[in-house]
Amino acid sequence: MTSIRAIFCTDRSVVVCRCGCLEGGVYMEAGQLISGGRTCSVEQLLDSAHRAATGFREMGVAEDDRVAIMLRNDFAFFEASLGAAAAGANAVPINWHGVTSELRYQLETVRAKVLVIHADLLADVREGIPEDTRTLVVDTPPEIAAAYRIPPARCIAPAAETGWEQWLRGFAPLQEVSKAVRTSVIFTSGTTGNPKAVVREPAAGEAAAALADMGRTIFGLRAGEPFRTVLTGPLYHSAPNFFGLTAIRTGGLVVMQPRFEAEELLALVERHRITHLHLVPIMFSRLLALPESTRARYDLSSLVFAVHAAAPCPPDIKRRMIDWWGPIIHEYYGGTETGAATFLDSAAALRKPGSVGRPWERGRVEIRGADGRLLPVGETGTVYLGIRGFPDFSYLGRAEERRMIEKDGLVTCGDIGYVDEDGYLFLCDRAKDMVISGGVNIYPAEIEGVLATMPGVRDCAVFGIPDEEFGESLCAHVEPQSDSRLTTEEIRSFLHGRIANYKIPKTILLVEGLPREDSGKIFKRKLREPYWAGLNRQI
Repeated sequence: MTSIRAIFCTDRSVVVCRCGCLEGGVYMEAGQLISGGRTCSVEQLLDSAHRAATGFREMGVAEDDRVAIMLRNDFAFFEASLGAAAAGANAVPINWHGVTSELRYQLETVRAKVLVIHADLLADVREGIPEDTRTLVVDTPPEIAAAYRIPPARCIAPAAETGWEQWLRGFAPLQEVSKAVRTSVIFTSGTTGNPKAVVREPAAGEAAAALADMGRTIFGLRAGEPFRTVLTGPLYHSAPNFFGLTAIRTGGLVVMQPRFEAEELLALVERHRITHLHLVPIMFSRLLALPESTRARYDLSSLVFAVHAAAPCPPDIKRRMIDWWGPIIHEYYGGTETGAATFLDSAAALRKPGSVGRPWERGRVEIRGADGRLLPVGETGTVYLGIRGFPDFSYLGRAEERRMIEKDGLVTCGDIGYVDEDGYLFLCDRAKDMVISGGVNIYPAEIEGVLATMPGVRDCAVFGIPDEEFGESLCAHVEPQSDSRLTTEEIRSFLHGRIANYKIPKTILLVEGLPREDSGKIFKRKLREPYWAGLNRQI
């Protein structure tokens, strides 16, 4: 086995083993994974993945079959994902927040041959596992147990179940591994109806080159150039999943943060001399909410590339992050189906506040009207996008829905926007979030962007609710900062003069917190549902 090397700043008495701990030292070299006190080399990880591939084959997993993974961010997530790919199958990350019925729907949709699951999650969803899906149980590691306050007794695989580690040891590494690049099958977030399974074709040749180019351009991960990163987002989401797997395959240092915590992230950056980060805007807000004295305590000079997406980022938040971290903040726009089609660096973000960038070398963006015609510069319509050479996708079992979102080879994620004279894309809102009040189209994202600049506002969500006279009216749920004494009248007064009067929400509620997905997106469906309950129509 290849020896493991380490770089030290203080104490050179370091012990590193796959399931052991890192004692002393400050950070590991590239080609390593760290989670809490555990470490693993990429060589060891691949050895385990190829053992898993042999085991999956013996379980009957064949070419183009699927292996479901219901794990938090853990070494086993990568072992199972890369093992499935080596066996010629697709990994299917499952949102571990899901309930029994949601798990059964997803496992049956993809016809999963195997489910790999953390021990503490099993008891609550066991009834959702189909009889013909084999189960492999991973002991929940201590750092995850601590982050989520899981009792130790729930962290060990039950004796009657097949434990992951013991199962792996029973197989030799698969020698003839699949050569095609296989991306994970990701379920869309399911804001309306059941989520769709996005299945991408195996990539080779030009398609594999397009995936690699996206990794280099959008995420800054280049083979042969050392990098160090922290995985902050859940690996069942498409962007963290692609970013994490690309980081592993590119050979960098990967530190897993069991659960995002703002100050802990700063400490990890300093300790491991982190260079690259993939974040979402809510993480920026949480970081900026730290006291100035806390932020100044950490050395972040190692950072060279921080990229974000998944949710709108208020221009003021972006500017403050650039002021703090320097011109290393980047943004991209895309979707699970399309990949990242646009890119925006810090300089452009300051010149074009509110933009999500313009197409990179392989990216394409078009704006089309309701009749499907191509719209000129400055006109607002449905955003269609794509990446030249990118492997195509299908919605498993939902071919008609797949056809409905495509125009001339480009796909829409349901966003409304326009392109300016310099080719920069600006998003107005999600088509499904648009409110039609008295026949007038209103985009809540515009109102949210203004609210986000109000002193004392920590977060907000604007959406449509039933209105007898206008059909819909605007409602705003506003989360004040902890030390704020905001009133609804102050909020209305702040909005007056900054947006048109008809855009000022009719209903404003001050709330302690907003429901949010792990990707950083606010769960507007959960906010809307109580208002529309019992009606014949629902947004």
